[in-house]
Amino acid sequence: MATIIVPAHNEATVIRKCLDSLKKQAGVDCIIVACNGCTDNTAAIVQQEYPDLICLDIATPSKVNALNEAEKYIVSWPVFYIDADTQLSENAIQIITRAMQIGPLLLAAPEPVIDTSQSSWWVKQYYRIWLSLPYIQAGVVATCSFVIAEQGRKRFTEFPPVINDDGFVRCQFSPHERGNVSGAKVYINAPRTLASLIKIKTRARLGNMQLAASNLCTRPDAKPYSRILKQKLFSREWLAAGVYIAIASLIRVRAWHQYKNLNQYRWEVDKTSRQSSST
Repeated sequence: MATIIVPAHNEATVIRKCLDSLKKQAGVDCIIVACNGCTDNTAAIVQQEYPDLICLDIATPSKVNALNEAEKYIVSWPVFYIDADTQLSENAIQIITRAMQIGPLLLAAPEPVIDTSQSSWWVKQYYRIWLSLPYIQAGVVATCSFVIAEQGRKRFTEFPPVINDDGFVRCQFSPHERGNVSGAKVYINAPRTLASLIKIKTRARLGNMQLAASNLCTRPDAKPYSRILKQKLFSREWLAAGVYIAIASLIRVRAWHQYKNLNQYRWEVDKTSRQSSST
C-alpha cells in the first residue's frame, strides 16, 4: 500500500483530472493534497468534491514547504509525490510499488508521456531532442513526479528551500538506485508556446544552478551533452538539434541573469498547458 502527496498551487483548472486518475488507483492508503498559497478555489474543490482525501490549506505559497507539511500525514510507503497538472495511467501505483518491493529501486517514477500536440513547432523540435538525451532517458527526469521508498527517504531530513525539489531528490541516489518503471506512465501536457517553454526550462536550469552552488547533492551526475548534440547536428535531426541548441543557450543565459538575483526570484508557471483543448 502507498501514500500519495499532491502539492497544489492555484491548480483549479487541472486538479480534478489529476485526482480522478489517482482515485482510480488500487493499492493506495491515503491521498494528501497540499494546497499552498492558493488564491483560486483549488482547496474548495478538493474539500467539497473529494471529501475522503486529506486536504491541507497552507497559507505559504511554497512547494517544498507543502511537501514537508504533507509528510506529517504519511501512513504507508512508498510515497508518491505527484504534480497536480498530471495524470497517472491505470494501475501505475501498483506497478511501481511492486517493482520497488522486488528490485533495487529506492527512487522511482512512471515513464513520462509528454503531449506536444497543442504545442508550437519550436516546442515540438525542442522536445524531440530533449527526450532523446541519455540523461533524460536514464530515469526520474521530466516525470513531474517521483516515488521514494521508506529506506530511501532516510537520505535527507526534510525538503530544503530549493527551486528544483525533484532534482534535489534525484541527486541523493546513485544510478542503480533510481529509474523509471516500465508499464506505469504519467501524462504531461507540454507548454504550447516557446515563451512558456523558456519559462519552465529556465526555472529548471536555475534550480540546478542553485543545487550545485549549495552542495546539496550527495550523488551528482555528469551530463555529457556536447558530444551527443554534435552527433545530432550531423544527422537527419540537424534542424531539431539546431533549434534545441539555440533555445537551450537562451535558457542558460536567462537562468544566469536570474541567478544573480536569486533572492528576488518569483516562481514562473506555464499557464498554456493548463488550458483546455477548446481554448
